[in-house]
Amino acid sequence: MVKGRFDRRGFLRATAAGVGVLGCMPAFGAESGSLPFRISLAEWSLHKTLRSGKLANLDFPGLAKSEFGINAVEYVNQFFKDKANDKAYLAELKGRCDDHDVRSLLIMCDGEGNLGDPNDAQRTKAVENHHKWVEAAKFLGCHSIRVNAASSGSFEEQQKLAADGLARLGEFADIHGLNVLVENHGGLSSNGKWLAGVMKRVGRPNVGTLPDFGNFTVNHSTGEVYDRYVGVKELMPYAKAVSAKSKKFNDDGVDTETDYFRMMQIVLDAGYHGYVGIEWEGPGDEYEGIHKTKRLLERVRESVA
Repeated sequence: MVKGRFDRRGFLRATAAGVGVLGCMPAFGAESGSLPFRISLAEWSLHKTLRSGKLANLDFPGLAKSEFGINAVEYVNQFFKDKANDKAYLAELKGRCDDHDVRSLLIMCDGEGNLGDPNDAQRTKAVENHHKWVEAAKFLGCHSIRVNAASSGSFEEQQKLAADGLARLGEFADIHGLNVLVENHGGLSSNGKWLAGVMKRVGRPNVGTLPDFGNFTVNHSTGEVYDRYVGVKELMPYAKAVSAKSKKFNDDGVDTETDYFRMMQIVLDAGYHGYVGIEWEGPGDEYEGIHKTKRLLERVRESVA
């Protein structure tokens, strides 16, 4: 049975391995206490509800707690795109979190330009466009912002360009005590070897990865897909957050695309014991998808607790 792949010895090995990895990021490992990992909710899980106007960004933290019993959230900037510099709005959002005892973990940032743009002026503009989100994340009490490493050119050229933009943004984020995380999010960023190489080029402790279980399509037109288990394993040494992508479940409550027991063993074996964020992206009811993903993660957690 798939569940049998998780064993206590494997968990103990992961715990021992985690000492070195988590030493540079106590905010993510120490807070888990005796739990192998905690569960958070990515706002993208509710993107259809938000876009329909049935849910406001300000109400997201409260809903996470009241509906799903989750006390840590990951925002998506497009749902408060014009509020990055609005301190009154951010204070209200922070207050809502405090009222519900919910922690803000990170902001996923899109639409601010390509940090690996071949044009130096455009790359610089992209870096500067992210500054406001670093400051907003700091205000909310987040530990990171999530960015994209889009570029163009050869394999190595794109690595060099992305590393340059990320290093510059990382330098700014470091002033605010924040991390800059890159998700496997299409193009070469969905190639684990490529993104791990970018991290090595950057060489900053506050620039890392946010491995997503499902975003490993490198080229939609050719159908090129990177092995998700290999990719996550390659990205975990740099991970400061993890995204549990889910789209469809079978009658046994198991995700049909990702073997969560196998994948979470990779995560734990890397020494990661922080938050794992639910990111439901399937058709149908978003609430149901989130609940099913949470139940599956809880099953995984119970198997190693």
